Amino acid sequence: MFIILITLAGIIGSGKSSMTKILSEELGVEAFYEPVTDNPVLPLFYKGNEIAAKKREAGDKDATNPYAYLLQTFFLNRRFRMIKAAMQEDNNVLDRSIYEDAIFMKMNTEMGNATNVEYDIYQDLLENMLEELPYAAHKKSPDLMIMIKVSYETMVNRIQKRGRDYEQIETDHSLVEYYKTLLRYYEDWEKEYDVSEFLVIDGDKYDFVENEADRNVVLNIIEDKLQELGNLSEKEVIDYKTQRKAI
Repeated sequence: MFIILITLAGIIGSGKSSMTKILSEELGVEAFYEPVTDNPVLPLFYKGNEIAAKKREAGDKDATNPYAYLLQTFFLNRRFRMIKAAMQEDNNVLDRSIYEDAIFMKMNTEMGNATNVEYDIYQDLLENMLEELPYAAHKKSPDLMIMIKVSYETMVNRIQKRGRDYEQIETDHSLVEYYKTLLRYYEDWEKEYDVSEFLVIDGDKYDFVENEADRNVVLNIIEDKLQELGNLSEKEVIDYKTQRKAI
């Protein structure tokens, strides 16, 4: 029996949660989803971004988002708890992990939404958590990090489809700059990530959510990678592919 821990990464609307569900059902592993609906800070954060952007446009160059640090601390705590739980058991897939958390705090600081003091405190907390993680679990790191890479156009289209008001660029035009900046930060993160094996899926090319043929291609890519890493045997990969063809 295989033992696998997979983490997903990607910008808002890239399809991380959908791919987590697909992999959970395909491989028979437990899915861990980052809670969104019970986050009391997220709507405040988006509103704070809008307020800060308007203040800067009016000449207040030091205006920050008062909820940026609070939001990142909230997410960091959730992600630490989630990956600890996943690492204490075998065969799990996470729709987001602690390893990409710093992207958001770094970007918010450099955009002026958070202060340098807040960033330093956050970084110190993150480093402490990552140092403790191997002691809290029986795995040192994920077996595979899968990044779903999408363009701005694909991201916005999917955000519109899922319909959360506070994420819509029509509701808050300042999100256009925010999302485009976030894409650039993800490009840097992709080059720098070195915690585990890494696989990039082209989310523009493959519509694995609504197109079954694309979904099968992506599953083939992921399962072949897991076989290459020794997490799946050749027989297991053949069995998965055969089962999909039979459906």
